Amino acid sequence: MATIYKEFIVEVDVAQVWDALRDFGAVHTRLAPGFLTGCELDGQGARIVHFANGLIARELLVALDDEHRRLAYTVTDGKATHHHASAQVFAAGEGRTRFVWITDVLPDGLAAYIEPMMAHGGAAMKQTLERAQKSSSGNPT
Repeated sequence: MATIYKEFIVEVDVAQVWDALRDFGAVHTRLAPGFLTGCELDGQGARIVHFANGLIARELLVALDDEHRRLAYTVTDGKATHHHASAQVFAAGEGRTRFVWITDVLPDGLAAYIEPMMAHGGAAMKQTLERAQKSSSGNPT
């Protein structure tokens, strides 16, 4: 099984980052607009996400843990025989958050496709969260 690990720092308070991350049905607007072009909740605990590259995936919510600021989901369709991901955020000092995103996937060969998507998605999340922070603080830069 291949594991893809992404970690990055967001210059935003952990409570604000968690608030956006835990909003499962708004990932396309609050976390990664542009990288994701749409998201609908299916009424069965899953979201259907639309990626800018045309990919569509059904992501079933596995866990939403407010105490540990962790969200986990599994992709239930597509080429992977197993796809499980989790995202967890940690305070990294005042006004900073460490964002950890891990995906396990089978077959291993899919990691070569998923890893660059996660890198792009992580960059989109960091940019979106930091831009929202600057907008809310009245700082346009």
